[in-house]
Amino acid sequence: MTADGTRVLVVDDQPPNVRLLEAILSPRGYDVVTASSGEQALELIGAEEIDLVLLDILMPGIDGYEVCRRIRDQVDTAYLPVVMVTASGDEQKVKALEAGADDFLTKPINQSELLARVASLARIKRYQDTIKRQAAELAGWNQELESRVEHQVSQLQRMGRLRRFLSPQLAELIVDSGDESFLASHRREIVVVFCDLRGFTTFAEASEPEEVMGVLEEYHHALGDLIFRFEGTLERFAGDGLMVFFNDPVRCEDAPLRALRMSVAMRTRVRGLAEAWSRRGHDLSLGIGAAQGYATLGTIGFDGRLDYAAIGSVTNLAARLCADAEPWQILATERVFSAAGDGVLGEDAGLREVRGFSRTVHAYSIRGLDNSRIAS
Repeated sequence: MTADGTRVLVVDDQPPNVRLLEAILSPRGYDVVTASSGEQALELIGAEEIDLVLLDILMPGIDGYEVCRRIRDQVDTAYLPVVMVTASGDEQKVKALEAGADDFLTKPINQSELLARVASLARIKRYQDTIKRQAAELAGWNQELESRVEHQVSQLQRMGRLRRFLSPQLAELIVDSGDESFLASHRREIVVVFCDLRGFTTFAEASEPEEVMGVLEEYHHALGDLIFRFEGTLERFAGDGLMVFFNDPVRCEDAPLRALRMSVAMRTRVRGLAEAWSRRGHDLSLGIGAAQGYATLGTIGFDGRLDYAAIGSVTNLAARLCADAEPWQILATERVFSAAGDGVLGEDAGLREVRGFSRTVHAYSIRGLDNSRIAS
């Protein structure tokens, strides 16, 4: 029987007994450490890694029973294997077990019995060490898992907040990069699209709240899908009113074209909804306004409730054009219409007196798209 590296502490105040145990154990690969008193034994156990203790009972100062009890009282050594070396009397054996000994040997020491008991307890100690190591690893994995889950929950929460006003692609970019600096207040030219439902106020006054909420849910669901598809930034839902802008926070060279393509798609989709609403007795239609200009953009609000907003006259102009539009009409400023290119079909809607603006606005009514003339 060999046990390479197993460290055995031999505690005995009689040098001949210590030398005997060393002579038996060392050739079998055991690393023997010795102590001549109970006090010295406890110091060694506290300072070094001990795998097993061979403990004599009768020693000056602290006897073997007290040493064993103190070993058992410490959390780190509560399961350290202890073999008590006793005389032949049954009383000492009982007291050894009561003190917490795992096993005992009677004097004179039988070499085969000593090696068998030490090997057995050393094997148990290795199992204990394995379990302890695995428990520590499991605790580490659990801590790492908790940290990862906490991080993922935080990421999901951030993603949820960002997706309130950004496209999924942009929200994922911000979360993955951890960079929200471009959401800070800044000035940029944007294209704003504002739309709302004609006849909504009359419908809301004459309908039950549940019916109104049902119509709004269908309406928002349909338009929200298009906003994400065209990668617009949703500024807000306000009842039946909805505002989206392009070229911020991510720049896009085709912002005017993208805004009008989205507007045409919105009109087509809401027409389909309006047919179903009409069968339920609701007379609703859509109006859209689009304008281009500079605005100040960034997050506004307070902790726990933030929005990404655009502040400037361009947003008011889009809203005024929307209010001025006929049912199913898309009104865009001349600047937006011209910049969108030949792929957008429209007609001159003349100069408009727009409330809140000192100058007239040249507007165009958007009929549709010529996809053959729109670069893919």
